[in-house]
Amino acid sequence: MNVTLFGLGYVGTVTATCLAARGHRVVGVDTDSGKAAAVNAGRPPVIEPGLEELLARAVESGALRATESVRDGLADSDLSLVCVGTPSATNGSTDLVQVRRVVGEIGATIATSDRPHTVVIRSTVPPGTVDDVVVPLLEQASGRTIGSDLQVAMCPEFLREGSSVADFFGPPFLVIGGAPAAAAAVRELFGFLDCSVHVVETRSAESVKYACNAFHALKVSFANELSRLYRMLDVDSRQVMDVFVQDRQLNISPAYLRPGFAFGGSCLPKDLRSLLYLGRMNNVDLPVLEASLATNEMLVREVADRILASVDDAATNPAHNRRVALLGLSFKHNTDDLRESPNVTLAEILIGKGLDVRIYDQVVNPAQLSGANLRYVQARLPHLQKVLHDDVAEALCGAHVAVVSSADRAVADAVVAAKPPVVLDLSGRLGAPLETLDGYQGVGW
Repeated sequence: MNVTLFGLGYVGTVTATCLAARGHRVVGVDTDSGKAAAVNAGRPPVIEPGLEELLARAVESGALRATESVRDGLADSDLSLVCVGTPSATNGSTDLVQVRRVVGEIGATIATSDRPHTVVIRSTVPPGTVDDVVVPLLEQASGRTIGSDLQVAMCPEFLREGSSVADFFGPPFLVIGGAPAAAAAVRELFGFLDCSVHVVETRSAESVKYACNAFHALKVSFANELSRLYRMLDVDSRQVMDVFVQDRQLNISPAYLRPGFAFGGSCLPKDLRSLLYLGRMNNVDLPVLEASLATNEMLVREVADRILASVDDAATNPAHNRRVALLGLSFKHNTDDLRESPNVTLAEILIGKGLDVRIYDQVVNPAQLSGANLRYVQARLPHLQKVLHDDVAEALCGAHVAVVSSADRAVADAVVAAKPPVVLDLSGRLGAPLETLDGYQGVGW
């Protein structure tokens, strides 16, 4: 393909060089004359291991050149790849000045051509940027409409400075957001990569990079926060983390990384509080761990607020009522442990607000509860026996809202059959059966 790449910084120079090394004809465009001159001289304007030799060969073969002229760069172009910087503004927002400028220049340049063209945003941009900023600006500047001969896609990069060449050729995956025709062009562009390809909604493609970087930052902060505490407790934190990362079933794995409801049970809340207590006793602030408890409590309140909002007009709207079916009471599926279950807390809030709450849990049997488990639910839901139903259909009968925390397929089937006006899926596992309902609101709502 004939590719025009905008922005010859770390991401742009590496991307341009590596694409040229794999058979594409690439023109790099940058307003910095020094960067363009360096590339044309066979010298990378940035320092990256393995880049200099690769770039020199690409320039020598004629597969890569650079220019300051947008019109020159787009003369024979099939695809524009936008790799300009998106730095933080003073208020923390993303500065899209360079993205806007480049997209406007691309649009103005291709306005006089009927040649098909695809614009791919590679820069890290907030969700909605492509749809709300790039597309309108491109259409306005070009006088063309997104469709058969003009396509727009989002394809985030996952390059780390210091290892970006290796990262380019060995990415974890390729993420593409856009219409089928745009996605096909991006697939062709990166067809030499041996990795999984995920074609998703454009806003999801924009968001993946933020999720990755936020998680990387969280991991660094988590490890260092524990290290600060363990140092005060005379614990070798490196030894702890060496063992910690060996668990590929729960610790370093997809476990716990799917949007859903709050955590609970007899371990996580208790052990977090214990670590926070040790931190206070040793004058060590643990903001990451504190935030874990705070955001967990916030999630329960948010769900309660959503339920209350959906029934607050029951008195004036005959189609609504204040009956809520909670399908799943224990802190997770396939256990009767109610200790610190967010579902118990949610039930307590809703009952306290005067809602008609009906509960079904296929595992929980009040007659079989004992010890701390029994004491906990007696303190929080002393009238559990009165609101607990043995049959899921009975619990759903007449409910305006169904809150699904159970991952049991039979529960999903019962909800589909009952068709309550509003369904909140907190399980994060059921998907398709509940998505057929008009009032469905899945995880991440």
